Amino acid sequence: MVENERTEYKKSISELKEAVETISGMLNKHGEGEVLFGIKNDGKAVGIEIGAKTIRDISRTITQNIEPKIHPEIKEEMLEEKKCVRVSFSGNNVPYFAYGRAFIRIGEETRRLSPIEIEGMFAKKNKELYRWDNKACEKASISDISASKLRGFVEKAGLKFKSKESSLKKLGLMQNEKPVNTAILMFGETPQNFFPNARMRGAVFLKGGTMLDSKEFEGDLFYLIEEAQKYILQNIHIGERIDGLIRVEVPEINPDAIREAVVNAFCHRNYYLYGSIDIAVYQDRVEIRSPGKLYGGLTIERIIKGNVSERRNELIAELLHRIHMVERWGRGIEKILLAEPETGFIEIGRQFKTVFPRKTITPKTTETTQKLPRNYPETTQKILDAIILNPSITRSELSKISDLSEDGVKYTLNKLKKDKVIRRVGPDKGGHWEVLEK
Repeated sequence: MVENERTEYKKSISELKEAVETISGMLNKHGEGEVLFGIKNDGKAVGIEIGAKTIRDISRTITQNIEPKIHPEIKEEMLEEKKCVRVSFSGNNVPYFAYGRAFIRIGEETRRLSPIEIEGMFAKKNKELYRWDNKACEKASISDISASKLRGFVEKAGLKFKSKESSLKKLGLMQNEKPVNTAILMFGETPQNFFPNARMRGAVFLKGGTMLDSKEFEGDLFYLIEEAQKYILQNIHIGERIDGLIRVEVPEINPDAIREAVVNAFCHRNYYLYGSIDIAVYQDRVEIRSPGKLYGGLTIERIIKGNVSERRNELIAELLHRIHMVERWGRGIEKILLAEPETGFIEIGRQFKTVFPRKTITPKTTETTQKLPRNYPETTQKILDAIILNPSITRSELSKISDLSEDGVKYTLNKLKKDKVIRRVGPDKGGHWEVLEK
C-alpha cells in the first residue's frame, strides 16, 4: 500500500490535525479521498488503540474544523491483523477550509492554497451564475440581429444559413426565445444601443503626454477588432525590406502579435465593467488595455510559463474559434511572445494591459522629425510634428495640440504649403497631409 493524492496514512490519532488539513486538500483537488489511521507512511500497519469515543472524536474534529461541512464515513477495520480506522469522504462544494485555511493535495504532500488560487476556485464555482456571455439580452429580440452579419459568420464557419432564428439556436445563442448577449455583441445591428461598452477608443500621445489624436469606435465585436488593429498599424512606423525583387512593408510591431493581443482583449474582457478597450500609442510603446483582470485564479507568471488559460467568455471564445480567430489551447500569450519577445503584461486596477515596446525604425516616407528654420514659431514646429505622426490629422485636432485657433491653424498650414514644407493630398475630408522631404 502506498500513499497518493487520494490516500493518506497516519500512524496515530495524535496526527488528527494534519489529517484534517489533508482532507481539505484532497477535497479541493479531487472531491474525494480517504485517510487511514494506524498505518505508517511506508504502508505498514501498526494499529491504534480504539476506545469507546475514538470514532466519535474523529468525526467531531472533522465536522467542527472543515468548512463547508462534510459527513465522512468512519469505520474500524482490521488491516494486517491490526486495528485501524478508515475515514472516507467526498464533496463538491469547493473550496474547503480546514481551521480557516484552504489546502491542496499535490502528490503525497498537502500544501496551503494561495489567495489567488482560492479566488480561482470561487470563480469556477460561481462561473455559470456570473457569466455574461450566455445570458439572455432581455431588451433585445431577433429583429435586432443583422441577417447579413450572421449569414457571413455562419458561412465562414462552414455551416448552412436558413434563418436568423435557426442559426442562432444552432450556435447556442438563444435563451428563453431571446438572443443572448453574445449574439447582440457579435451580430447585432447596433450593439452599442444595448451595451454602451461595445466600443474601442484609440489615442496617440506625444512626448510629455500631449494627446495628438483621439478616436472612438462603436459597433459589433468584429468591427471593433478590425478597427483596433488598423488604428495601431496606422499610428506606428512602417519600414521596408527587400524580399527577392519585391519591396515588402515591415511594421515595427509584428502584425500577428498585434492581432493576437487585440483578439484576446475583446474575447476575455469583463463585459460587466463599463469601460472600453483602449489603444494608447506612445512614442516608446503601444498599450492595449482591457477591462477586467486575469480570470479564474490565473497569474501573469502562469500564463507566460505554460499554455494555460481560463476563459471568462466561453461562448465568445467558441464562436471565434469556429472561424479560426482563437485557439482552444490557450496559446495566445505564447504566440505573442514568439513574435514579440519583449512584450509586457501588467495587471493594474481593474485592467489587464498588453504592452508592446516600439522599435527604432526608418519609416518608408519621411523622418519622424523635421526641424524648421528658426524664423518659424514653436507652434508651427508642433503642427509639423503632429502631421508627421498622423498625416490624417484634422484642423480641429491641430488646434488643440498647438493652442491656436482653427483660423490660426489654417494660416499656418497655408504658410507651410506655400514654403513647400507640406502639401495636401486628396480632398479636405478624407485626404491627408504629406511632408515634403528636404
